[in-house]
Amino acid sequence: MNAPATPTTNEAALAEYQQELLPVFGQPALVIERGDGSYLWDLGGKRYLDLLAGIAVNVVGHNNPDLVAAVSKQAGEMLHISNFFTSRAQIGLAHELLRVSAAPQGSRVFFANSGTEAIEAAIKLSRRTGRTKIIAAERAFHGRTTGALALTHKAAYREPFEPLLPGVVHVPFGDIDALAEAVDADTAAFFVEPVQGEAGVIEADAEYLRAAREITSAAGALLIIDEIQTGVGRTGDWFAHQRAGIVPDAMTLAKGLGGGVPIGAMLTYGPEVSALLQAGQHGTTFGGNPLACAAGLAVVDIIERHGLLDHARELGEWFADAVAGLDDPRIVGVRGRGLLLAVVLRDEVSAQVNTAAREAGFIVNAVAPDAIRLAPALTITQTELATFVDALPALLDSIEPTEGQPR
Repeated sequence: MNAPATPTTNEAALAEYQQELLPVFGQPALVIERGDGSYLWDLGGKRYLDLLAGIAVNVVGHNNPDLVAAVSKQAGEMLHISNFFTSRAQIGLAHELLRVSAAPQGSRVFFANSGTEAIEAAIKLSRRTGRTKIIAAERAFHGRTTGALALTHKAAYREPFEPLLPGVVHVPFGDIDALAEAVDADTAAFFVEPVQGEAGVIEADAEYLRAAREITSAAGALLIIDEIQTGVGRTGDWFAHQRAGIVPDAMTLAKGLGGGVPIGAMLTYGPEVSALLQAGQHGTTFGGNPLACAAGLAVVDIIERHGLLDHARELGEWFADAVAGLDDPRIVGVRGRGLLLAVVLRDEVSAQVNTAAREAGFIVNAVAPDAIRLAPALTITQTELATFVDALPALLDSIEPTEGQPR
């Protein structure tokens, strides 16, 4: 059997990609060869400051030596054992998640392989209440499997696959009155993101999250917090909802939890909710495998040892002030918290800024027509982040205005 040819240029590799992979992601912009810290290099050797971190995944940076060591050690011992058995890594990571979440006695953890799988577990958890109505927020993004997609609001994602899971109602995000009107005796759960990342980094205020807790509790419904993008230190707290001082019934995690190794999790809070799913009622072959859990343990350890929660919070505040200090009329401001941020633009030119940034050696994300999302590694330095702040005016200068827009 002949070995496959290895493309040696970005162009050749992308041409082969088009021939061999399903086009569900469109055409990739780059072929990435390696990473280190907050930087990536493409196949042609060009360096980029990675301000997206795999969409909030690489929380401790690329090629972090402690994470690499933990994964290498575990790979040399065992990769997979199935859930007929357990491992010290699986038990240890569950313990650490319950600790940093300050979960009450009787809380439990279920490990999956991704965020959307964690959402699927939470949907099944909610069905065990005996109710079937689920409420989610407008502009929410909870995943792309058919159950999670029913909760996701964007019509372009949903409509090609309808009919989806019945009984899902969407309410305006942040509207307490609308939520109170929607939650009733038939409601199984309200799923909500503390910050809607895919909607453009829109943060729920503490009053809304506290009201959600009160409204669902009064109706006997579950409050399920989706921390897939916001969790694991991203916002400067272990979990974004903690700043509101609430305790959910369940929480979903993924993205940053493995630092780049695929893993998801659902936490159930307290003995009553944790008893809803019993043996045989849910499962996964790869969930909680030793390799992913070893990575998760390393991520938690690195965040704590290096004080990355404080670092994320302080650096996010510095960034917002630094962008405001540019006094550029084309920039409305910065929204978000910690290192989940959006630079809000006066005009709907984010796609052009995204391209200009990449050409200048920065990886960002045009998350909304007028907003650029940043979700860098929590280890990024102020000096590194300052290079993007300094470059912003020139990036905006490089954009050709559309008709009717000022330069």
